[in-house]
Amino acid sequence: MSDLPDDGKPRCFWANGSVAERDYHDAEWGVPEHDDRALFELLTLEGAQAGLSWRTVLNKREGYRAAFHDFDITRCAKLTDAALEKRLLDPGIVRNRLKVYSVRENARAAQEAIAEFGSLDSLLWSFVNHTPILNRFAGRGDVPAKTPLSDAMSKALGKRGFRFIGSTICYAFMQATGMTNDHLLSCFRHPEHKGPQT
Repeated sequence: MSDLPDDGKPRCFWANGSVAERDYHDAEWGVPEHDDRALFELLTLEGAQAGLSWRTVLNKREGYRAAFHDFDITRCAKLTDAALEKRLLDPGIVRNRLKVYSVRENARAAQEAIAEFGSLDSLLWSFVNHTPILNRFAGRGDVPAKTPLSDAMSKALGKRGFRFIGSTICYAFMQATGMTNDHLLSCFRHPEHKGPQT
């Protein structure tokens, strides 16, 4: 149970575990994101979450921003092995070697995508035809862990050299970036929320 004070706003089932989760849910989750730097950040964080809780990663977000040049794609692509090894000593991030090295690999893959499509945004949002999907889920059991669209994204990104982009990670990324709006119908952040009676 959460010890957060009740502000009277109904939220998605996962959002009341901590202040950080609540703030992230209320301000960011499900909001369409088109900035390449921000997209790269969320792709990195979702990959870092694999096997961990979102709260753990969210609590390390500032550590990641400090360690990886605020997710500047160009600077991350230029990180040397020595620099990455140094980051493996940083308690402010998830110190998993494959995850740490994937930041550089993904930055380089992102650069190639930007060269081809003009932006990372253009590639990533193409999987939903550049239009957010608004779902109408009533309960946590209705929310999928992955979908055919996240399967397609995972497969395509993998072929492009991205790492830590399994279908479940891709679906979480789609939720985070507003490609799909999975706020529950009862949540005050869902566009169709009608109030306490839902």
